[in-house]
Amino acid sequence: MSTVIHPARDPRLDARPGTRHGIRPDPRTRQRRDEVRRSREELLETLFSSLSRRDQRVRGEHYLRGLLLADGRKSVRNIALSLGLPDEEQRLHHFISGSTWDWAPMRAAHAGFLERVRPPRAWVLHAVTIPKAGEHTVGVDRFADTRAGRTVSGQRAFAAWYASAGFSAPVNWRLFMPRHWMEDAELRTRAEIPPALSYEPVEQCGPAAVLEAARDWQLPPRPVLMDLRGGTDWQSAHRFLTAGLPVLARTSATDRFVPDDAPAPGSTPASAPAASILDSVRSARREVTWADPGNRGLTHTSWVTAVRVRLPSDGPQGTHRPLLLLGEWHPGQRTPAQIWVTDLVDAAPDELVRLTKLTRRVALDQNLGAGRTGTRDFVGRSFCGWHRHMTLASAAHTMRLLGSAAA
Repeated sequence: MSTVIHPARDPRLDARPGTRHGIRPDPRTRQRRDEVRRSREELLETLFSSLSRRDQRVRGEHYLRGLLLADGRKSVRNIALSLGLPDEEQRLHHFISGSTWDWAPMRAAHAGFLERVRPPRAWVLHAVTIPKAGEHTVGVDRFADTRAGRTVSGQRAFAAWYASAGFSAPVNWRLFMPRHWMEDAELRTRAEIPPALSYEPVEQCGPAAVLEAARDWQLPPRPVLMDLRGGTDWQSAHRFLTAGLPVLARTSATDRFVPDDAPAPGSTPASAPAASILDSVRSARREVTWADPGNRGLTHTSWVTAVRVRLPSDGPQGTHRPLLLLGEWHPGQRTPAQIWVTDLVDAAPDELVRLTKLTRRVALDQNLGAGRTGTRDFVGRSFCGWHRHMTLASAAHTMRLLGSAAA
């Protein structure tokens, strides 16, 4: 028989502005806060239902609350001190890095909770670079960060985010393990890398985070937003299409596509840069308004058009999967601000543009939300410890956003 934990109320996680000096919040505010409190309690009970031992569930709740309360880096020591439980440091460390509990059921429970209370519109595949100064943190390596334009030392991770216009949270993670980590027996032993785990190329690592969740957790199919700028190798996108997940991928102005119109008899369709193809249909643009994820109530205007294309590597017309090349211009600009390609060929361009803004929602929540709950702070050597920490840091992010919803 399982034991249900009834979470203790912590006043630091349940601030009630407006009650000072005898001023009480209006009934609607109280109702929203009561709903948030119930949602938080439901999340805690849902998350830890997969842990068979009561002491593990208590430690899990302590760790999650500490992630929300600790100032600065979310180390185990700071977490224990923030809870007023300094003697718990070793137990919390063992719970994360030395225990045997499986993080996958907890992540699936997190995603299922969001399905119920904050239904997402799409998956957003988000790459995260986590700088690290030392050489002993699991998966650390020196690599060229193409976006930053420099070589960095750190970890490369990929998060599968569940995203809607007003709420997004990471529900699954993949840590890229460089080849030398996977082929060095001493490093594998030191990092406690599971024997069955084999090397996975970095370009497969990110899609695997989404596919694992979509395949194993029995979640409804959602479109996948991803970034394929810098190349038109659609191997990773094809993995989603094969799994029945539509793809909406950002691409570069120089990436080449073939306009999907009938070629002249005897001619071979020529590929062209995405920007050139969109420029040829520029006169068909129409105005679209969309809400700013970072500023509630603020809207922006873009000019949008779309044209059917296919990849140069595809076969003749009629034997390939049709794609839609989508261009978005900011007012007064001649070149597209963003270019996307998708297999959602029957979707209206204005709806597709609004869907792409979920990447802004995720970037905002990653920088201002998930970063505050410790997704960059794990410094241990344990591969499994990293995954357990990221699982609870993601849940803490959701807890934090639930509280913000009542403000």
